[in-house]
Amino acid sequence: MFDIYTIIFLALAVFIFFRLRSVLGQRTGQERPPLDAPAARDQAGAASGKVIPLPRAATAEPTPPAASEPVPAADRWKGVAEADSAVARGLDAVARETHGFDAQHFLAGARNAYEMIVSAFAQGDRRTLKDLLSPEVLDGFEQAIRGRESRGESMETRFVAIERAELIGADLRGKLAQLTIRFISQIVTATRDKAGAVVDGNPDQVTDVTDVWTFARDVSSRDPNWKLVATEAGR
Repeated sequence: MFDIYTIIFLALAVFIFFRLRSVLGQRTGQERPPLDAPAARDQAGAASGKVIPLPRAATAEPTPPAASEPVPAADRWKGVAEADSAVARGLDAVARETHGFDAQHFLAGARNAYEMIVSAFAQGDRRTLKDLLSPEVLDGFEQAIRGRESRGESMETRFVAIERAELIGADLRGKLAQLTIRFISQIVTATRDKAGAVVDGNPDQVTDVTDVWTFARDVSSRDPNWKLVATEAGR
């Protein structure tokens, strides 16, 4: 038999159950929507390691702070280009056609691309080069690699530092955006023959290297990646 206390506790439990159900079973309008799977994969960076984090077209425009003020034209490219310079005007043109363009982000990605491309060339890594170079530049790199392989030579390259990466050119030709960067780096590099003898470079010496590379992207394309379209000895 149930005593009075058991009946009271049962009644209380039923009451609490219905109160919880009435609250937890309703949608308040504040629930977060499910995370979009493609977006989650993109944000997680599920790449093969061959894609360089150069600027991508933003998928949604960020909401500016309520009290934010427009960035003065003189400060827009601060630290990247002088105000009202040819480079700054070129960046303005590129930014108008590339939503979410960030010059500092681009430079950081370009530094990574520079090191990756130089290392891939030394290793004869054609797959990495194909992902990062335009067909014309890839053809030149491929010829050099084939020539090295035909002679039985191997190349070793080690970065000591990339001292500077500065934007020296920006241009928008139709829908083709082009950004030119001067890289100043310190590299240890050497080429060895079949017997292992050094035929070029010095494996024990740091060399100062200056390269001028141009990256390009079709701003009308869905492909967000920039590719190397021209290389030049330093100036």
